Amino acid sequence: MKKSSALVTPALIFGAAGAFAQATPAPAAPEPAFPLTANVSVTTKYKFRGQDQAGVGTNSAGEVTTKSVSPALQGGFDWSAAGFYVGNWNSSIGFTNTGVEMDFYAGYKGEFAKDFGYDVGILQYYYPQKDRAIDFNTTEIYGALTWTFLAFKYSHTVSGDYFGFGKAQRLVAEANGSSLSGSRGQNTGYFELNANYPVDKLTINGHVGYTKMSKKLRDATIDGGEGGTIDVGVKSYYDYKIGVTYDLSAVAGSGVSVAAAYVGANKKDFYGDINKGRVILTLSKAM
Repeated sequence: MKKSSALVTPALIFGAAGAFAQATPAPAAPEPAFPLTANVSVTTKYKFRGQDQAGVGTNSAGEVTTKSVSPALQGGFDWSAAGFYVGNWNSSIGFTNTGVEMDFYAGYKGEFAKDFGYDVGILQYYYPQKDRAIDFNTTEIYGALTWTFLAFKYSHTVSGDYFGFGKAQRLVAEANGSSLSGSRGQNTGYFELNANYPVDKLTINGHVGYTKMSKKLRDATIDGGEGGTIDVGVKSYYDYKIGVTYDLSAVAGSGVSVAAAYVGANKKDFYGDINKGRVILTLSKAM
């Protein structure tokens, strides 16, 4: 059977957003005497799972374009006690009308042996603007295992869609006189390995991740006419980060740090410049 290909427009599906800076909040420090902490930061570029979340547009040819620098303001708070925690993290973004992402999470973390820990929880990515064609809201459950400076984490999508990718596929299908149905993004998984190795006031940061799109997202095809099909599948991809964080507390006050990192992802031929590697600078304050 003849099979042609038509990519789901990355400008539509580019809602892969969330709290990463590269997104999910960094593992919490040892539990403080007062269980409520807060953080604020400004960064030259917000990427989530290797993909740009701001400074994105399209040119006259409909191709996705991005800016190498598009500052974002980020911050949130965490409450923890007896291993349980709840928190909120927020960031300015560039692909919804409101330009705001709000993440809410809760979980439990502990140790099962010296230097070996675990963390389980649920995370809701929330985008306040409702007047839009695609709903980016996504819910994931996650589990992590940690050892000193290493952490392996898996996140699993339990909501019906994954950052609007399934809805984007349905819009493409409708535009071609076809249809797709069902909870298309559910069961998308994200695997990540993180390393944060301290050397005095400097911490070396490393990350590699893999987004495995759900089978329905990956294998989606629509009727192309004359017995043919059109491939509207979404590609799974790897992302990476390498960088350093420097503690400025001695000169700028408690909790102040500056970070520099190179962050990006593969499959640029499918997703376009949102997966392009970027140098990102971030100034943070923990309170």
